[in-house]
Amino acid sequence: MAHIQLREDLPGIRGLMVFRPETAEPLNQLADILLRGPNTLSPGERELIAAFVSSRNDCFFCQNVHGAVAAHHLGDNEQLVLAVKRDPESAAISDKMKALLAIAGKVQRSGKEVTGEDIARARECGASDTEIHDTVLIAAAFCMFNRYVDGLGTWAPADPEVYRQRAPITAREGYANSIRRILEQQP
Repeated sequence: MAHIQLREDLPGIRGLMVFRPETAEPLNQLADILLRGPNTLSPGERELIAAFVSSRNDCFFCQNVHGAVAAHHLGDNEQLVLAVKRDPESAAISDKMKALLAIAGKVQRSGKEVTGEDIARARECGASDTEIHDTVLIAAAFCMFNRYVDGLGTWAPADPEVYRQRAPITAREGYANSIRRILEQQP
């Protein structure tokens, strides 16, 4: 049970967003820009960063939501998402993604852990400054989102099928539209 009174039918951040629609809008806009907006990193790669950071933060809801959306974007490759969450350095991803995930992992612990060597490695693997910037911002934003979800004790479905079923909808419509639809249905 959540620490505050939320709609019982809405898990994780969805319940929080409906509770405070005025904060939901800018948070969802940020998520949509970071994860779905124009970028040289694919939506699947950006969702993978979100899932990885959420996994490192042990946020069950967020790692499963973003893991399912990443898998959907990556050809329904759930095994790749699991491999990245376990050990990105041995996962079947590009060297650029390995370098970016190393940066994201450091940001998850403390932004001050990111070194010039980490940035140089990412550049040597082909990452642009925008990709490095966005990786850091995705990692930082998901630390906030994860703490928001877990700090208020929200609930999360245990069944992975729930996340699989929502993933194509989220991938197609985005985060802001999902919450707008819920808010429009309220009395």
